[in-house]
Amino acid sequence: MMREIKRDALPGIPVFLFLIGIELASAAWLAGAVKRGSVAQIIAALVVIAITAVLLAGVFTVSPNQGRVLQLFGAYKGTARQPGLRWANPFYTKRVLSLRVRNFETAKLKVNDKRGNPIEIAAVVVWRVVDTAEAAFQVDNYENYVHVQSEAALRNLATGYPYDAHSEGEVAISSHTAEVSAQLRIEIHDRLQKAGVEVIETRVSHLAYAPEIAAAMLRRQQAAAVVSARRTIVEGAVGMVENALEMLAERKVIELDGERRAAMVSNLLVVLCSEQNTQPVVNAGSLYH
Repeated sequence: MMREIKRDALPGIPVFLFLIGIELASAAWLAGAVKRGSVAQIIAALVVIAITAVLLAGVFTVSPNQGRVLQLFGAYKGTARQPGLRWANPFYTKRVLSLRVRNFETAKLKVNDKRGNPIEIAAVVVWRVVDTAEAAFQVDNYENYVHVQSEAALRNLATGYPYDAHSEGEVAISSHTAEVSAQLRIEIHDRLQKAGVEVIETRVSHLAYAPEIAAAMLRRQQAAAVVSARRTIVEGAVGMVENALEMLAERKVIELDGERRAAMVSNLLVVLCSEQNTQPVVNAGSLYH
């Protein structure tokens, strides 16, 4: 495994000014040699000018959050990260790699969730290069590698979780987005470490059932919501009936036998759980007739 070697290139401004001064002095020397007709001095001046021009080719710039990978005839020599005008061996090739934070959104993938239901899912991945040597030499194209591996990790993650939870405590993609996103970040980061890339954040940006089952799943969700609402209503109604019977018994408003208590409970539950307004029936006769 290749690891980044930090290389402190020489400050570029003083080297640049020094070489420019030599170039100007060599040009003046060449002009004087031509006037004097000295072939030896003309050749010497031309050699100095050529060497200085080659050395000037070693001046390069490094922008903030940017790295320059230095190679000499294919051999990795280090990475210059210090921003500004720098100078290094003019025979070095100086490949630019951005160290800035970047993000992209994966394509909408159609996969089967843990229960085999076809779903559509996409995610936003925030990443950056942290090791320029690995990014440059461990993979062929690190940007394409990030995209492909992120989609592969997302596809693998989606198959390990259900779309929604059917039981209490079950982790689902739709209801536990923070946990799923954290697991997705770990999985993508593990895949991209060999490329010198750090995954900063991942978020599920699109989640839906596939079109062919969306209508059926919507009806199932609506049915589940109705059942849940009914359960809440019944639980509340039972609690209110219990309180009513306890208050009647404590205040001795009326004495109810088992049959009348059951009838009262039934009537109260009908009133409290009914979706429509109930109509009272007034008993004008005896309580027992």
